[in-house]
Amino acid sequence: MRAKLSYAVTAAVLVFYFVLVGSRGVMLIQSGTLLTVTFGVAVLILPVIGLWFLWKNTQFARKAGELAAALDAEGGLPVDELKRTPGGRIDRDSADEVFAKRKAETEAAPDDWRSWFRLAVAYHDARDTPRARKAMQRAIALHDGKPVQT
Repeated sequence: MRAKLSYAVTAAVLVFYFVLVGSRGVMLIQSGTLLTVTFGVAVLILPVIGLWFLWKNTQFARKAGELAAALDAEGGLPVDELKRTPGGRIDRDSADEVFAKRKAETEAAPDDWRSWFRLAVAYHDARDTPRARKAMQRAIALHDGKPVQT
């Protein structure tokens, strides 16, 4: 719940920022000179890109949450079997061991979204965020019955 609240607050702040920047872009365009119109258009592009990025990330987080809920309902969420350092961080060797298991599961069932979801969690635990995101995107595509990009 805390993560959802912080995400919502961050998204609201970003939307406010995009509106503020967008209004400045409109003001520049309304000035009417070639230079200010050019800058105004350039300034308007930034909030559009930002809103698109925020939308895509929100959709990704929502779909990943749906998969987690579905997997939880099946009793298939990965169990936290990771060793931790005294400071609470995940032990790297432990994360590597769990990752090896999850990778083998995924190789054995490459068309199962559940194995890709668990692999994404293992990548995240191993602090490999780009691969975690790609694995989760694949899990979402498999779950939704969409063609999977390799």
